[in-house]
Amino acid sequence: MNSIVEIRSYRLPESVPTLVLLDLQKDCIDGWHSLETASCARAISNCRTALMHARQMGFPVAFVRRPPKSDGPVAAARWIDGFEPRGSEMVFDREKPSCFASALFADAMAIAGGPIALAGFAGDTACLASAIDAFHRDHDFTFLSDASASRDIAGVAADRVHAVLSDIIGRYGHIAETESWIRITTSTRARGQLSK
Repeated sequence: MNSIVEIRSYRLPESVPTLVLLDLQKDCIDGWHSLETASCARAISNCRTALMHARQMGFPVAFVRRPPKSDGPVAAARWIDGFEPRGSEMVFDREKPSCFASALFADAMAIAGGPIALAGFAGDTACLASAIDAFHRDHDFTFLSDASASRDIAGVAADRVHAVLSDIIGRYGHIAETESWIRITTSTRARGQLSK
């Protein structure tokens, strides 16, 4: 027997986080000449670790991207290898840096009701804008600082920019490294108690 679930009345238990991955597309990374290769590789590796954990735990996963740029009638997203969304995972397009620029994303997070784990590119634009918007919408969120990278700004090295950016985001929500987030979300005793 099939049953239909009214999505607006369905809420995940509040301790179940949604992993939100920003701009994990080849086009986004290819154009960043100022993004340090080592920082970018480390961030992608940690995003991959967070994604594997979320999938193993059955956490919701949302991929948020800017629409592909193309002169042709149809443009396909070229996901970074290993980040191709599964059929059960959410994909949202947005025109501005914040995830919440997508009305569908904002609705989905409001319906889910649980905490958000934010990772991806770029820390200095999309992650910062999304963190501030999450704060203003009263979402509990954790920025996975080692699963993101930032670019050089005004001659300041990318790693220093990212460290300062993480401190700024910490004023709006929680900051964690990927392995710490995994430990916390795996622990039944500490589930939902993400700390700074």
